Amino acid sequence: MSERKPYRNFKKREPSMTTEQKVESFVKRNSQSGFFTKVSTISYKFDVSEDMAWNIVGELLSSGDFESMHDDYTGEMKLCETGKIYVTLDLEQKRKRAKYQAGKKNQTKDKPKPNKANS
Repeated sequence: MSERKPYRNFKKREPSMTTEQKVESFVKRNSQSGFFTKVSTISYKFDVSEDMAWNIVGELLSSGDFESMHDDYTGEMKLCETGKIYVTLDLEQKRKRAKYQAGKKNQTKDKPKPNKANS
């Protein structure tokens, strides 16, 4: 009979992050990438109730590391790191302009130009 080798690669894992820590790192990562995090995203992304999401947002805002603003059109609250609101707004506006320009170019390519008949 062959002897079994012990599993050497098994290591004790550190306890996993709490939901609050996961949300905090998610918002921080989004902010560093130039995106806002909508509060409504937190509840379904991390599978927590809406009340729990708002409690987490309250803790993040009270810590002073994050700021919030409300979307002009939807009224939804958005989060980002402190001091990055205007940078993120500028990046968001540039992305919207680029998306609009790309859509405009695709529309002009699809439409054939009308032929003028000789009279």
